[in-house]
Amino acid sequence: MREYPVKEIAPNSFFSKIVYLEPPVRISGLSDQTENSLLESSYPDKSFVLTVPEIPFTRELSKTLEKWSFISVVSDGVPRKEYTRNAPASKTEDGSIKDLFQQSDIDKVEKAEKFYSGFLYFVEDLFVRVNVSDELDFKTITEKIRDMLEYIKEDRRFLMRVLKNIENAPGKSYLASHSVRSTILSIIIGTYLKLPNHRLIELGVAALLHEIGMLKLPSQIYMSKRSLNEQEKKAIVSHPIFGYSMLKSFNFPLAISLAALEHHERENGSGYPRQLSGEKIGLYSKIIAVACSYEALGAKRPHKEAKDGYTGMLELLKNEGKQYDDTIVRALVLSLSIYPIGLYVLLSNGKKGQVVDVNPENPRFPIVQIFGEFTPDGKIKTAQTAQDDITIVRPLTRLEIES
Repeated sequence: MREYPVKEIAPNSFFSKIVYLEPPVRISGLSDQTENSLLESSYPDKSFVLTVPEIPFTRELSKTLEKWSFISVVSDGVPRKEYTRNAPASKTEDGSIKDLFQQSDIDKVEKAEKFYSGFLYFVEDLFVRVNVSDELDFKTITEKIRDMLEYIKEDRRFLMRVLKNIENAPGKSYLASHSVRSTILSIIIGTYLKLPNHRLIELGVAALLHEIGMLKLPSQIYMSKRSLNEQEKKAIVSHPIFGYSMLKSFNFPLAISLAALEHHERENGSGYPRQLSGEKIGLYSKIIAVACSYEALGAKRPHKEAKDGYTGMLELLKNEGKQYDDTIVRALVLSLSIYPIGLYVLLSNGKKGQVVDVNPENPRFPIVQIFGEFTPDGKIKTAQTAQDDITIVRPLTRLEIES
């Protein structure tokens, strides 16, 4: 692991590997290869993670480190001017390696990755400011949500591929990561429901801040790997009330404040903090409930493994106990398909592929890019899956794709 003087790191560099404040504690009895694999796949909290490959090493971060007299950081990676995605690759007939994606797709995915990383950094900084300086500016957040809305309208498919293939932020940053992903999903649902622009922006602000009450709780409670005691459970249940009070104190619109209060309410009255049901729950709250539940199913947490998008979608579709509004669940499915955009899949013809778009006529049969098959002009072949043609057999893990 190499040491990098903070002053020598170019602002906004993208490291190819995780950057730590100090070297992670080594795990005895493991080979270097196995240990590095474990470190990279799980981001264990054995050292303070400063940034991951998708997030730039900003000038602000350098200033903060220097302010606290940290003169160097460590990483197994190298800093680069631009973020470089490790795209899956396949061997051609002559044995050479060929990228699985068209250059135009790579450019759009990298653009989406930069947008996502920039937005995530904005939210992380926003949450720090709330905690440290008690600052929360409605106008600034609204402008950022407006940017998000425009980006989703322009390149939703590629942003969804990024959500599928970028790891959630580790450690305490999980709240920011969860909030950003839930915001994207909420806006996509709201767009399908044909909400007007001003309401989509309001929905986006509400989704971005729906968990802000968590910042009032010690992180060791909501990031705990153990079962919570009764007092800690009560603290968790109180976070919607904290969020509502915070947003009201900053003069946010009532609809946004209520969304923070109600996002854990459920259609059958089993939610909290007020056990509301049905029409007593606001529309924004219903949308955020579905979006953040789906996001949570696909996210790795200290106490659980992530589910793939297909498994998460099926679990949400079951709607056990009728927790969610059927209209909202349907909107999510029709927006993303049962096999969500970005999912790697095994096809009935034995080929591997990636879901790249939805089929609005039938969410069970999305459009798939087939790896290893090309059109006469050299482009990667795209197929519309269908009942009587090529179908999806099952989702694939990233390891299966890269093997």
